[in-house]
Amino acid sequence: MAQFLEIKSDYPNALLFYRMGDFYEMFFDDAVAAAEALDISLTKRGKHLGQDIPMCGVPFHAAENYLLTLIRKGFSVAVCEQLETPAEAKKRGAKSVVNRGVVRLVTAGTLTEDTLLSPREHNYLAAFTQVRDQSAFAWLDVSTGDFSVQSIASVMFGPMLARINPAEILVPETLSDTLAEACGENDTTLSPLAPSSFDSASSLARLCDLFKVQSLDGFGQFSRAETAALGAIVDYLNITQRGKLPLVKPPVRESEQSIMEIDAATRRNLELSKTLTGDRRGSLLYTIDRTITAAGARLLERRLASPSTQVTTINNRLSAVTEFLDNSPLRVDTRQSLRQTADIERALTRISLDRGGPRDLLAIRQSLAQASTLHSALSQLHAKSIEEMVKDLVGHDALISLLDNALNDDVPLLARDGGFVASGYNATLDEAKTLRDEGRKVISALQATYAKQTGITSLKVKHNNVLGYFIETPATHAKTMLDEPLSQDFIHRQTTANAVRFTTLELSELETKILNAAGQAQALEVEIFGALCTEIMANGPEIANTARALAQIDLATALADLAASENWCRPKMTDDRQFKITKGRHPVVEAALKKDASGSFIANDCTLSAGTKGDKPIWLLTGPNMAGKSTFLRQNALIVLLAQMGSYVPAEAAEIGVVTQLFSRVGASDDLARGRSTFMVEMVETAAILNQAGDKALVILDEIGRGTATYDGLSIAWATLENLHDVNQCRTLFATHYHELTGLNANLVGLENATVSVREWKGEIIFLHEVKQGAADRSYGVQVAKLAGLPNAVVGRAKEVLAKLESGAAEGAGKTQTLIDELPLFNATPTPVAISKESAVEQSLQKIMPDELTPKQALALIYELKEQLQD
Repeated sequence: MAQFLEIKSDYPNALLFYRMGDFYEMFFDDAVAAAEALDISLTKRGKHLGQDIPMCGVPFHAAENYLLTLIRKGFSVAVCEQLETPAEAKKRGAKSVVNRGVVRLVTAGTLTEDTLLSPREHNYLAAFTQVRDQSAFAWLDVSTGDFSVQSIASVMFGPMLARINPAEILVPETLSDTLAEACGENDTTLSPLAPSSFDSASSLARLCDLFKVQSLDGFGQFSRAETAALGAIVDYLNITQRGKLPLVKPPVRESEQSIMEIDAATRRNLELSKTLTGDRRGSLLYTIDRTITAAGARLLERRLASPSTQVTTINNRLSAVTEFLDNSPLRVDTRQSLRQTADIERALTRISLDRGGPRDLLAIRQSLAQASTLHSALSQLHAKSIEEMVKDLVGHDALISLLDNALNDDVPLLARDGGFVASGYNATLDEAKTLRDEGRKVISALQATYAKQTGITSLKVKHNNVLGYFIETPATHAKTMLDEPLSQDFIHRQTTANAVRFTTLELSELETKILNAAGQAQALEVEIFGALCTEIMANGPEIANTARALAQIDLATALADLAASENWCRPKMTDDRQFKITKGRHPVVEAALKKDASGSFIANDCTLSAGTKGDKPIWLLTGPNMAGKSTFLRQNALIVLLAQMGSYVPAEAAEIGVVTQLFSRVGASDDLARGRSTFMVEMVETAAILNQAGDKALVILDEIGRGTATYDGLSIAWATLENLHDVNQCRTLFATHYHELTGLNANLVGLENATVSVREWKGEIIFLHEVKQGAADRSYGVQVAKLAGLPNAVVGRAKEVLAKLESGAAEGAGKTQTLIDELPLFNATPTPVAISKESAVEQSLQKIMPDELTPKQALALIYELKEQLQD
């Protein structure tokens, strides 16, 4: 317990996994917390200060599953291993305690094992700091080595957190309380560090030491805040990995102007990577993800979260998609080859941290071989972006050859299990494995040799735990064996009643080799494994480049496959404020309709171009609920996102001037934890838009002001629309039920009225989902209520109330009190709904048998019905 308490004192905020034989044991408060979190038994072991010591434990071989549960529940875990064997400890004294020490601190942002990570999602460790008037946000995926940093305004901490979505973020202790709320909303683990971790001078030294350079100038110009944030991550890795750092790629400095700004509310409203219920299924990412490799899926997630605002970058990505779209057979073959590759980014990281296994080596061998094959196939393509990818696929011939010669095709998970080194690679290993695996054959051959030498056919070579291997002959042959010349070779060991036992120098040596063969073979294989890992790490940067190229090719072919199967078009990207979508569609809704075979999606145009006289960059959209207004709003935002991430888009044609900011306020709910009503949430999100949106932004707003009284809401919506037109001057889709706003197009020259078409038939409404110019005459709310299943009496009463309210509004405010008197709030006796009687024409039609009419009779009937109508 003294050793446990001493080690635990260095890690007061982590659970200590204390290795004891085949188990990780936990004691005291750690045991109580872990037992509850893992739902395992809490026992006791010994006493401390007169009290029972709580204890629980988990098997060493299944520790990863328990680690994952603990990390997900917000714990960090210090893994304490035995640093020597019990036999080595006894050399210091019979009662010496085995030396132990923490080899790793497991936290949410430092996971590397496949079983602890989602293969298709990044797991970022981030850092945020402020240095005087500068702020910076850095992030690293420890499992892949991707390292980035960006200078941001301090108010952009929330949007950056939503964009990167790190598992864990490091902040100075002085900022932890200020940033805790935002981290909690994003479900990110907050880890405060001492100010020394963020010291810019110390951080610079750490980074230079990590990358073995004298200056970071070769990677870019980094501000003091950026250097401090990057250095804090490296310092945390030193703490958690106990000095054994992963393969970290040189940091990439991202510019705030090169990435589309999307705040947390917009990401949530548009359901980019998760639906409003938190599911991946049903999100935009889930719908468009046709990548084959895990690295390709992570690249898709990254690009969708950070659409580019650089026309050149966007067009290069689109050109790569076009190449594969135009070469369908090549695309199919390429995707088939990609199926044979593995996640070598994460395999490299595990190897660099000594957590890899033979399967990681095999994955790298197979992936590099496929990369070489892909290079030959793709060299015929000449798009600049593809040429950049293809050049990084080769240059590994020597390593591939080494791994081919060294590895079997079927290998175990762990190096200590052995059996992964191919025969013929190492002669000493082959001999050891032969003795280990074929010891009986070798002994049998030696027995035959001795039988022939002595002439005793009944001679046997046997084994027991006392003598080991020995030669046994019947007692009747004892004299022969003990006399010259055989006594010179055969050494007497034991005599029994019925047999005499001997040994030879050859048998003793063979016994030693056989007994040590398994251990020797295991040690040799572990040694060879280490040598292969060293060779791989010597080529680490080049392998990482190949991994990145494979991910880019995977994404380009996936987007091409998506465009081909869904009939998407290549958008035309410009640097101005054009916006013209022809027959655009909502990708998620369209996919759902196809899956359910419930109909086809109605495509619609949208033109929000700005910058020249006569342009109408703001559309005021009216129409009933359920008609598709929100779908129309969202689909245009999603088309912009897809275009700027480098994808084809669901439309017949699209011309888009780069959008630098995307804002969406579609739907809202209570935020009870912070005491915010639905209306307050709506106003906070609207305020953020009006205060931040620039002229190259795209804003979509749905039902501003609906959470308060009618006139209050109308006033807020009116003023918001005017501000967007006069001050923000951005491209906007503004949906509303306040039909009074449609009159503003007379004064706001950039405003266009649009509506979603419906048709009314026999008191029912039919949604046409077609957006056209003009304004809706009403909202059809009562009809929608009827479709929702409200009782007929309620629907009928609502129609009556609506008719009287509309009549009162038409006659003026003086009718208000009369309406209140006529329509008491709790009228218990609703007026029956009038049911119309069948007309004479309808009665006549009911009696007609069309198949029995002659042409002359049918003509006569038409005249008869016409006369009845006139009557």
